[in-house]
Amino acid sequence: MRIATFNVQNLRRRHGGGPDRLDGARDADAPEDSAAAAAGLDPLDRQLTAAVLRDVNADVLALQEVFDRESLDHFHDRFLLPTGTAPYPYRICLPGNDGRGNDVAVLSRIAPEAVESHAAVTPRDLGIVVAPPLREDRPIFRRDCLEVTVRRLTLFVCHFKAPYPDPIAAWPVRRAEAAAVRRLIERRFPMPEAVWWLVLGDLNEPWTRDVEEERAIAPLVENFAVDLATRMVERERWSYRDAHSGRYSQPDALLASPALAAAWPDMRPYVVREGLGLEAGRYKGPRLPDVGRHRPHASDHAALVVDFAGL
Repeated sequence: MRIATFNVQNLRRRHGGGPDRLDGARDADAPEDSAAAAAGLDPLDRQLTAAVLRDVNADVLALQEVFDRESLDHFHDRFLLPTGTAPYPYRICLPGNDGRGNDVAVLSRIAPEAVESHAAVTPRDLGIVVAPPLREDRPIFRRDCLEVTVRRLTLFVCHFKAPYPDPIAAWPVRRAEAAAVRRLIERRFPMPEAVWWLVLGDLNEPWTRDVEEERAIAPLVENFAVDLATRMVERERWSYRDAHSGRYSQPDALLASPALAAAWPDMRPYVVREGLGLEAGRYKGPRLPDVGRHRPHASDHAALVVDFAGL
């Protein structure tokens, strides 16, 4: 079974003013992404997004920043299928807590055995102590922790709080989300180290420790999960370049249960960067046709892929 995680950067279907369309892979905080000409690149962005997913060819895709199920279906039918890839008959995108509607989603060619959103769970529900401004009676996830079981493997698809614009303020939010995912896994499995589960998605963990003495996601990676990216050469782990600072980081993650990691001891994830803009100059490999310096591009993230042969 091949599994991939990919932040597709603001995938949203728009209505009105002509045929329905998808927003491109752009944010509103960059001048070149909000100028009048920016919208003209939107279809090219989404063709590149689809081309990356075609080439990844995963059995199960965990996506971040999908507006809703309607947007996911539109992208699947109008952009992904025309690439010639096999269809994904199982498409999941449940409402989360992001005020802009950027939710987590799953595309699967394998029928899920169970699906559960944890968007409504609070610190009080999980017995987690939080400090102000976090509240024990408010949802702990900024988007969701989407639990999807496929065959013998349970996925926990996440998109944690970004370290912007205030990394210091974002750290305890991300720490609480990491603690919550661990608590969900511990409640789900009496012996979590002995079963197969995978936490994946955009955990928004910076590569460097500018303001942090400890990783915000420490509850997940210290004496609990195995960070599969550590099987890669360190210089090859990056999956994101910040367009403002030019810094490279590794926000995208695959955190496996000890049993899952032990079952595939030689398995090594890989990063697919062919859809990144040319401004990500650290990448020297081939790119998709039509990729521009900043845009068109598939996303500001690369896809992170892992193969569990025989699963």
